[in-house]
Parts: sequence; structure tokens; C-alpha cells
Amino acid sequence: MPYNSTLTVEQFLFYEMRIVSKQYLEGKSIEEIGECARRGNLFQYPTERKVIRIARACHTRLVALDNEKLVYAVANAPVEIAKQINLYAIMRCNRLVREFMEGLIGEKYRQQDFSYTKKDINVFFSRLQEQNDEVAAWSEQTITKLKQLLTKCLVETGMLDGVKDTTLNPIFISAELGVGIRENNDLAALAAFNCFR
Repeated sequence: MPYNSTLTVEQFLFYEMRIVSKQYLEGKSIEEIGECARRGNLFQYPTERKVIRIARACHTRLVALDNEKLVYAVANAPVEIAKQINLYAIMRCNRLVREFMEGLIGEKYRQQDFSYTKKDINVFFSRLQEQNDEVAAWSEQTITKLKQLLTKCLVETGMLDGVKDTTLNPIFISAELGVGIRENNDLAALAAFNCFR
């Protein structure tokens, strides 16, 4: 999977994922979901311009989950559980997020090192830029925005208390997500959620 910077536009999208997952479970096509979101202003966006693109991004994440029970949980589980699954869905279709979560956050959890500093994320991006020409070509503005959004993903899932916080919370993976990751035989992803059993 190539690296991409789509997170700058698509972001965490939790509430949009809730809406799209309910329609997805009803068997609607991506075209029907997008049109329904646009017509009903379901995302409450000020303009219609981004609605179809965001509906497609959500649909892509749900398909990437490759697990009907996880999709059901995104739609219906308590917020804390559904947000963890949403982050996993992003990891399934975004190589940058996956490597950040497994390589940086998962390793910190593995080593019981709960510090999270600007230096950590700067080193992560420096290594990526050294290893990949595509990432090296991204503008400084794009890199800065991605750093903010990756940190925001940690806040959304309770791994950090706030964007300026420097201590990772030792979270517990939800039972639903733990089972789903194992059913997908995607065991490397468990570390991102502080799970090593």
C-alpha cells in the first residue's frame, strides 16, 4: 500500500462513520449513501462539496474492516468502543496511520514507555522521509498537519487526554475490536491498542 496524505482531508470522521455504517448495514450502495448524506445534509457540513468524498472515505474504511461485526459495532457500540474500531478502520486503509500506530504507539506500549513527545513524532516522520521518496516530497505544511491529525487520533481514542499531553494512557482494547482483529488474522494491529496477549 503506498503512503498517502489523505488524512489531511478525511481525518478521524467518527460521527460520519456512525452515519455511513448504519446505511451500509441496511445494504445501501456507496452511491445511495453519498446521495442520502448530501440530500439530507446528514454530516451537517456548511456546503455539499465535501459530502460525497467523505461518504466514500467512510465507505472505504468500512469495507477495509472486512468484518460485519466490527461494522455493526461502529454503528451501534458505545462511543469509546466504536472510536477504537474507527481508528483500526483507518489503519486498514492508510499505511501512514498503520505504521504510526504499530511502529510508534504499539512499541511504546510494548516497552511500557508512556511518554509521547514532539520528538517522538518528529523522529517517526524523519525516518519515513529518509526511507520513502513520496513522503520526502510532501510539503512541510502537509507533514505538520499530519502530525496534528495523528495526535488527534490518539486523543479521540483516549490514548492521550489532550493534544498537548505528553503521557500515553495505558488503554484497554475493547473486546469487540480484539475479537475482530483476531478474526481478520491481523495480529500486528493488536499492539497499537496496548494488547499483547
